[in-house]
Amino acid sequence: MSQISAKDVKDLRDITGVGMMDCKKALEESAGDMQKAIEYLRKKGAALAAKRADKEAREGMVAIRISDDRKAGVILELNCETDFVARGTVFTGFAGALASLALDNAAASPEELLALSLGEEYGNEKADDAMKTMTGRLGEKLELKRLALFLAPDGVVESYVHPGAQLGSLVQLVTDRPQEARDLAKDLAMQVAAASPIVVDRSAVPADYIEKEMEIYRQQALGQGKPEQFVEKIVTGRLEKYYQEVVLTEQSFIKDGNIKVSDVLSDFRKKHQAQVDVKGFVRYQLGE
Repeated sequence: MSQISAKDVKDLRDITGVGMMDCKKALEESAGDMQKAIEYLRKKGAALAAKRADKEAREGMVAIRISDDRKAGVILELNCETDFVARGTVFTGFAGALASLALDNAAASPEELLALSLGEEYGNEKADDAMKTMTGRLGEKLELKRLALFLAPDGVVESYVHPGAQLGSLVQLVTDRPQEARDLAKDLAMQVAAASPIVVDRSAVPADYIEKEMEIYRQQALGQGKPEQFVEKIVTGRLEKYYQEVVLTEQSFIKDGNIKVSDVLSDFRKKHQAQVDVKGFVRYQLGE
């Protein structure tokens, strides 16, 4: 067996990030060949990933990247098994690298992202293989749960990430004054994160959601002994309150509870003599 120097072990650790003992073993198994040792560790990571496939990965983080011109944005949720790993720089750095890769290549789904190759820092591996390698490095299952991409050639994309990176949001506005609309978009991204709307306007609320809510309110009213002739009025009133809870434009604005988000949009239009509408939003909360 060839002599394994401490320098070789350190070099392998610098390349792979794997622990010193595992690096030493990899070099011993590979007769000191650095490339073979790297491949050995990659295969070990894949084997560990397969072994831990049934484990639950409920911790992790939400990572967001926005292009410098605010014309594109990516949000993703990367999961691991423990909060200890989720808070570590290795995991957070990897999540950020995945988000940057997705943004740079306009990847619109986890499948698209996992087929792309990362840079030299991650051995130029495809993201899917890098996930397995990272499992070997961290000793935990990793899972890319979800990903969304916004492209806004006719507007602006902004984001909000709550401290701790377990909650984040993206908002896309259509506007002819994108520079002026950036602060508005940031406020709306915070609104989405804090108030959890499900749609932009009430016309987009799924019919089955409405039916479900109406039936709940109807049964509650009947259970309280309300007269039959008043039940539908009660249901209609409560449905209006439901819209104010789940429709973004009908929510109370988080910075001023006396006005609605629709008022904020109207004020921007008047102030800047501009067009602006919310085209879409995404809200990710860890584990949801």
